[in-house]
Amino acid sequence: MTDLALPVAIQSVFDQHSEPDAILSNLMPALGEVLQCDRCFLYSRNPETKFGRVSHCWRRNQDIPEIGDPDWKLEPAGLPDEDPMFAAALRTAPSIYVEDVETADPKVLNKEFERQNFGHRALIHAHLSQDGQLWGILQPCVFSEQRTWSERDRAIITQLESKLVPVLIDYVKKAPIPTISDVAAF
Repeated sequence: MTDLALPVAIQSVFDQHSEPDAILSNLMPALGEVLQCDRCFLYSRNPETKFGRVSHCWRRNQDIPEIGDPDWKLEPAGLPDEDPMFAAALRTAPSIYVEDVETADPKVLNKEFERQNFGHRALIHAHLSQDGQLWGILQPCVFSEQRTWSERDRAIITQLESKLVPVLIDYVKKAPIPTISDVAAF
């Protein structure tokens, strides 16, 4: 089922926009609606400098916590130890589909870390990587109940993983990301 056409709402984002920021900004709500999620965000990162940020986020309504940061920040050195899903993403392991944060295997996710930082109940942790380097994580999620991610949901994410990587790489390379020497100067 991974070869089905992308839903019209998602494909039209790619057809109507050419600039990476416009594609990513318009994709979040389209994907959130297609997957019937509460929030959909993109964590963008430069794999060479390890600076990243939640660059694009959509929420179904104002009751859903906003996540995002205007500033690029150096990833904490201990993050892969604290967050098994981030460690998996860095290894460019396959994307992770969590049906219920409350009952997930602790080897897959750190329940307390998820509660404190994200608050969701079910999520997709889609790893956007190329040539062994992680460029970002796409994360659709729901809040109030567990969610079984369908074959259709998985097929959409699988297609987006390959379609988004060149867009994301272009976005990151154009972004005014500080360097470690910039941070050390402060």
